[in-house]
This record gives sequence, structure tokens and C-alpha cells, in this order.
Amino acid sequence: MSSDSTILVVDDDPRICRLLSRYLTQEGYQVETAHNGGEMRSLFKSRMVDLVLLDLVLPGDDGLSLARWLRGESRIPIIFLSGKGETVDKVVGLEVGADDYITKPFEQIELLARIRSVLRRSQAARDGRQPEASDAEVIRFDGWNLDTAAHRLTAPDGEEVPLTNAQFRLLCALASAPRRVLSRDQLLDLAWSRDWDATDRTVDIHISQLRRKLRDDAERPRLIKTVRGAGYMFEPSEQA
Repeated sequence: MSSDSTILVVDDDPRICRLLSRYLTQEGYQVETAHNGGEMRSLFKSRMVDLVLLDLVLPGDDGLSLARWLRGESRIPIIFLSGKGETVDKVVGLEVGADDYITKPFEQIELLARIRSVLRRSQAARDGRQPEASDAEVIRFDGWNLDTAAHRLTAPDGEEVPLTNAQFRLLCALASAPRRVLSRDQLLDLAWSRDWDATDRTVDIHISQLRRKLRDDAERPRLIKTVRGAGYMFEPSEQA
């Protein structure tokens, strides 16, 4: 995987860019670097990129703004690099669609493991190799189509609804077990495989995001229901 993967490092500290570029190149990755949002956008549009390592604090557009821009352009995996280690910062990072969040200073070997893990999950999603999904390539429910091979969710009106990798894995886990209560721990194992420091709050955040994407009423959800003290249940009126 590594020899075919290009990583874009976005950090305003030239020293960190040089360090990561040298280390990841030695591990077999192709590496591009950018020091601000303008350089990132330019490289992203001119090069095929498989993963972005994105500093949270940058001059001009900050990491959160750039992550939102990336999510509007593609489903490319994003790993935040940040000196901010508070839970609220990680929550905000998840809210904008990051796949992982690692706090500075970090061990290079840990970062490498996170990169490999995120790339594996991203490749599995693109290939439709979701172990938690049903054998059918397309799961249909209430007029929605979830194409597990193409990583595509289509609304009843035909509009394609973009999903992050984490949202896609979570929806596959829920949709493949309709009318069955899944605990937060089960969803963490199915959708994140415990590959990083995911928590119950991680699940709640992504459930909230999925409800918005599925146009489900947050106050009285119809598709993804909360089972108090137990977890969540996917309850479509019809599914194929």
C-alpha cells in the first residue's frame, strides 16, 4: 500500500514538514508538503493525494476550515495533528469529518501506525470490503440506496449525499443489522476497530451527523433510534 500512497503534510512549521517528509519517504510513501491553505489547495488540485496530515493551527485558514473544504471536495482521509489535546478539540475535529486526531508531540512510529490504519480502512471502503456490511452491494431502505462497493449514499430524490469514511462505516454497521440494538462498544468495534482513541462520545457525534445526512428528525428520530442505556437501533420501515 505505501509505495502507491501519497501523503500531503500541511503544517506551517518547516521543521515538522521536513521531519515527516523524510520519515514517511523512508517508509515508502510519496510525500508532498504545504505550509498554508493556499499551498494545500494548489497541491490537492494538481496531485492525486491519498491522505492529508493537517495541522490544526495554521496562518490564514485554520485546519478546521481546510478540513471542511476538503470534505466538500472529496472523501480523502484526514488526520489532524495538533498541540491541543483537550476532548473538546478532538470532538470538533470529528465534527468536521476527520478520520483521526493525534496530539503533538507524537512518536513517529505511532503516527505511522495511525496512517496505515486509516489508509487500510479507506481502501477497504473503496473496495467495498466492509466486514460489517451485508453481502449485497446495495442496501436499500426507505427509498435510500447505500452502495457499499462505490461508497455512495443516494437519497430518495436521487441526490448523492456525501459521507466521510467514518460515517460510511457506521451506517454500514447499522444498516446490516436492522431492528437490532447495537451498543456503543459494538459500534466502535465495527466502525473503528479500536484502531485509535475512539470513545462513546465518538459514536454519539457520528450518529448525530448521520441523522442529519439521512434527514432524520434529531428530536424524534425515525431511522436511527436511541435505546436508552443500551445503544442505537436502525429501524427502517422497509429494507432490501
